[in-house]
Amino acid sequence: MTPRKPASSRTKRVSTAKNPSTSSRRASSPRPAASRSSKSRSTRSTTSRSSKSTASRSSRSTASRSSKTTGSRQRTKTGSSFLSSRLAPQDAHQAKVWRIGAVRRRFRWFAGITASLLVALIAWSVIVQVVKGNKLRAYGVDQRESNIKIPAARGTIFDRDGNEMAITVPALSLYADPRAVLDPSATAHVLGQMLGFDVTAEAELATKLANQKQSFVYIQRFVDEDVAAAVLSLNLSGVNGVSEPKRVQVAGGLATNIIGRTDPFGTGATGLELQYDKVLTGIDGEMVKQASRGRSLPGTSHIVSQARPGTDLVLTVDRSMQFQTEQALLSQVNELSARGGNAIILDSKTGEVLSIASVRRGNDGVAAITSGNLAAVESYEPGSVAKVFSMAATIDSGIATPERVYEVAGTHTFDKDTEFEYTIQDAFPHDLEPMTLRSILVRSSNIGTMMAAGELGSPKLHSYLSNFGFGKLSELEFPGESAGILKDPQDWKGSQNGTIAYGYGFSSTSLQLVSAVNAVANKGVYVSPKFVRATIDEKGSKWETPSGSSRRVISEESAATMTEMLTGVVCEGTGSRAQVNGISVAGKTGTGYKIQDNGTYKSDDGLRSYFATFVGYFPAKDPVVTILVSIDEPDRSSRDRFGGTAAAPVFASLAEVAIQELSIQPTLGDTGCPLGG
Repeated sequence: MTPRKPASSRTKRVSTAKNPSTSSRRASSPRPAASRSSKSRSTRSTTSRSSKSTASRSSRSTASRSSKTTGSRQRTKTGSSFLSSRLAPQDAHQAKVWRIGAVRRRFRWFAGITASLLVALIAWSVIVQVVKGNKLRAYGVDQRESNIKIPAARGTIFDRDGNEMAITVPALSLYADPRAVLDPSATAHVLGQMLGFDVTAEAELATKLANQKQSFVYIQRFVDEDVAAAVLSLNLSGVNGVSEPKRVQVAGGLATNIIGRTDPFGTGATGLELQYDKVLTGIDGEMVKQASRGRSLPGTSHIVSQARPGTDLVLTVDRSMQFQTEQALLSQVNELSARGGNAIILDSKTGEVLSIASVRRGNDGVAAITSGNLAAVESYEPGSVAKVFSMAATIDSGIATPERVYEVAGTHTFDKDTEFEYTIQDAFPHDLEPMTLRSILVRSSNIGTMMAAGELGSPKLHSYLSNFGFGKLSELEFPGESAGILKDPQDWKGSQNGTIAYGYGFSSTSLQLVSAVNAVANKGVYVSPKFVRATIDEKGSKWETPSGSSRRVISEESAATMTEMLTGVVCEGTGSRAQVNGISVAGKTGTGYKIQDNGTYKSDDGLRSYFATFVGYFPAKDPVVTILVSIDEPDRSSRDRFGGTAAAPVFASLAEVAIQELSIQPTLGDTGCPLGG
């Protein structure tokens, strides 16, 4: 078979392309199978190459004609990106430039947003890891760990010989979770019956148990063990017990007035417990427990820091002497139907307080040992005990000797013939009488003392009184301690310039008064009183506390002279009931009038109230202890309402206690007061 010429074939296909309708119809009708089968493989090859070029030209020609008639419609339908390839070259270039600019703007926006997000992410990372890192880490730890405080034991308080006075023991307290209480009123009633609540306390408890906003309320703290066990055995819904540290004074409440007490949470509230709270309080330890979903994981607890117990205190107080002092004072207050009283035993050389007690009669009429240290916080006019200091100042300044004679009248009038006229009488009735300075002190003459001190002058007397410790706080720093009252000499008005010499016009506490007399006992040297002898740290090491400051008030010679005169007071004068067999005692009585509610020394019924005192020391020539006894308002109708009758006998009994407990021996040649003295 002869192959077809390529030219005729090309011509035929071109002509066909020129007639679109014919071409379309031909294209739509199927080609006969015989026609396709009659063609040779070589003809197909040639025809294929020729048809590609012909079809290309035909397509461009057809598109050109079509674009002229439908261009506007296609621009509207297809958009600028499609037309840019079919517009004129200049228009196409402008469309391409616009498209590139838009892409760049979109890229810049995208890059800016990405950079901002990156900066924000970095800033947030810095905040989380650096600024809030510790807080967040701690929060994470809190989620999986629980810290448990290990309470530190509070320091023990001992007496001077190592006997326990105050310790901390575990005690049971009852509490409730109101959210778990089923019937608040019924529960409160049952608890009130078992714990001894009155109607008011029971109603208050019912109100607490009904408060569903609370998860913990105390029912009663430090309940007796048997009572607590009985309550818990009822298995009341929401009622539980917890063990808490409780401060207990194991010596039966001895020396509570200086030891003080703690609050329900174990913090010092009064006395030495308050003053030394930071010392007694230890450092709590810490234990950590791992937890998962709110539950503790067994075996995961570990101690972060051990609890460090507080420092122990060793008092200057002797427990046995304290007990006997309290009992002797209480007995005398009851014997004299007195309002109260104070008693102190002081180490003459060191100023250490060996015992100190106060008694006060309550509104119920019962006298009892007080928990307050009234001997250090209440002040009063000392009365004739103040003559010790006036006489000491007179002798020490060289104005007079014990043999100096004064013409002493039985009365004295201040500001005579003026509206301020005021007349005083001597301590005992007498006419004008010559008296030596020694006799004035032994017989306790008010007017004679005033005459001797008058030569000294008010400023000089004030200076001596101040050096004896009046008008200022001691170095005890005891909570609530009083400084008493000692006005400046320029403020002494009228009769005060005379009466201060024998104890009216200034006030002092019992502790100030015994410390001042002790300056004479200690050879003219004042030594500050002290309550704490030593401390014991957590390692068991004992540290002695510093001695109180001391200062010379009068010369040793003047002190010796005063001691001899004060021995005469006990052996010959108003203090005879303070005598001790075989040992000489030096001391002074004082019977101070108490100011009444009307501002005078006499009540509306014309009677006086007294503050009876005796202060002394022994052995007189080498004192070991100085003792004060004061009886506040003994029965004013009784003959035993004076310092020599109300207080001196208690001094004698406490002197016997000191002799026994401290093994005091008389000095060489000392036999006490002579027989009949």
